[in-house]
Amino acid sequence: MAQLTDICILAENPDWCSHIPRPQFKKLERISVPSDWFQVYRVKPDVFAISEPRQYEEVISYLIVGTKQALLFDTGMGIAKMRPVVESLTSVPVSVLNSHTHPDHIGGNYEFDNILGLDTPFTKKNAGGNSDMEIKSWVDRNHICGSLPAGFDANKYSSRAFQISRLIKDGEVIDLGNRRLTVLRTPGHTPDSLCLLDSEHRFLLTGDTFYPGPIYLFSPETDFNAYVQSIDRMVAHQNEIDELLAAHNEPLAPATTLSKLKTALAQIQSGKSKPIENDGLKEFTFEGFSFLMK
Repeated sequence: MAQLTDICILAENPDWCSHIPRPQFKKLERISVPSDWFQVYRVKPDVFAISEPRQYEEVISYLIVGTKQALLFDTGMGIAKMRPVVESLTSVPVSVLNSHTHPDHIGGNYEFDNILGLDTPFTKKNAGGNSDMEIKSWVDRNHICGSLPAGFDANKYSSRAFQISRLIKDGEVIDLGNRRLTVLRTPGHTPDSLCLLDSEHRFLLTGDTFYPGPIYLFSPETDFNAYVQSIDRMVAHQNEIDELLAAHNEPLAPATTLSKLKTALAQIQSGKSKPIENDGLKEFTFEGFSFLMK
């Protein structure tokens, strides 16, 4: 298998490939898995970051393993099969829960039988699948480093339909056996965005509500005021956690980032922070993250 550092120096790759692998991954324990598309790292005991660094979005899904069952938080782009990777990491039954139902986080849902989800119109719509041209652009030459997986047909790429097995609610506790995860609804990025709090092990899985880099707040389904309220809710739990586990780019960030997000949003609301134009959008830039807005 070619090393990622070798792949990224090929002349035909887009410029963004030069920044991967990102520095934080070099400090983490890499786990061997039966796939050359995914890279898997142990970020905490029984918590695995399943990254897709060769696609522009650099999506990170997470497998959290308990003594009785495991939870897969997001299933990535759907470019390569996720299930064989998960089954190589644990033998306990696996349920899926999505941080939200944008296509880059539900791509492998169809591979799994037990899928948890919120009861929202946005969730139900996305569970039906999506094959529009924007999704197909995610696997064009500008968005991929190196080669796509063997047998992958870019012309047929789509977000495949899946069935939700059980509805979950805000505040629900998911008991995996020796590990309890609390569902926190955090709408804003999408109407069905949520985070998972593990207060015993002191971390928060944030999905796309936070990740290091430009945070997308420009989609039609985005609600900026709801996003501000969700950050406030996350800040209220800041003393219960040490780290955030994010869904793009790099997995780990300190819990104090939540306070920085709150301060940054207040500066945007007050007009103190001024945006720059970025490809027709407004980008408000802060240390370690930014917000892309219309």
